[in-house]
Amino acid sequence: MSVKIGNIDLGEFPLLLAPMEDVSDPPFRFVCKQSGVDMMYTEFISSEGLIRDAAKSRAKLDIFEYERPIGIQIFGSEIDHMREATEIASMAGPDLMDINYGCPVKQVACRGAGSALLQDIDKMVEMTKAVVNATHLPVTVKTRLGWDDNTKNVEEVAERLQDIGIQGLTIHGRTRAQMYKGEADWTLIREIKRNPRIKIPIFGNGDVDSIQKAADWRLEYEVDGIMIGRAAIGYPWIFREIKHFFKTGQTLPGPTIEERVAVCRTHLEKSIAWKGPKVGVFEMRRHYSNYFKGLPDFKSYRMSLVKEDNIETIYNILDEVADKYQYIQLNGEMA
Repeated sequence: MSVKIGNIDLGEFPLLLAPMEDVSDPPFRFVCKQSGVDMMYTEFISSEGLIRDAAKSRAKLDIFEYERPIGIQIFGSEIDHMREATEIASMAGPDLMDINYGCPVKQVACRGAGSALLQDIDKMVEMTKAVVNATHLPVTVKTRLGWDDNTKNVEEVAERLQDIGIQGLTIHGRTRAQMYKGEADWTLIREIKRNPRIKIPIFGNGDVDSIQKAADWRLEYEVDGIMIGRAAIGYPWIFREIKHFFKTGQTLPGPTIEERVAVCRTHLEKSIAWKGPKVGVFEMRRHYSNYFKGLPDFKSYRMSLVKEDNIETIYNILDEVADKYQYIQLNGEMA
């Protein structure tokens, strides 16, 4: 059965790309889309920043036709600001609006936004209602199990937010107190899915980093789809591999060295095109080691790539990486 958010048909058991600060920008989303992700979100955008017309916040509203369906995710601590930000973001033409009630980092939570709202469900409900009323688009929410182990209140959150009109809920299987440590626990997510009152799609998030986990957890926790974040950084092929397994029961071979280099190049090209040469090259530096994780003796190449400013030289280094590791694959270690 197809999973739907409003009129958006996501197909059977969709894979979603998590909104990640400083990661899920248009260049990164491009390579994930090529690998078959079903729905994506922008990086989370500060409602304050949108209202103040801050350049960084406005830039995050950039979305492209090929990315659809795509949601814009906003966060904030003031209900009026969230309403206003929703109106601004809706004009950018996304397919849906998403509210972040999950971000655990200090700069967000300590200002009363993100996961901080898990400590004040009444305010969360009021804020969500304001967002739902401010847009013609479907509204979804991303949150966590609760603030800490003693206040796991996501079941109440799911019921109350559904009652005021959200059309999808993603739950990260950790509390705010856990940050990104320890293991994600999806058992509460399954409880919500089994709750007969819950009619909206429920997506699980947290720790899905392999085909095996995706397949096992799909059955075990009964979710409508999975949202993947960190495991896609430097490895957008995870979407392709999981989908292929669901369709055929077979495991695809991992990307070849040519593919790794080609996708890394594409990511770099898109980064330069979107951000300009200087920022594009600089911001790509955090991705190289992820694209080439596991390659033996890669350190010297990584050092060269993160120091280099000249675009042509970077492409030459990438070509050298392709040649060297292809040779190793064919002939064993180089003498």
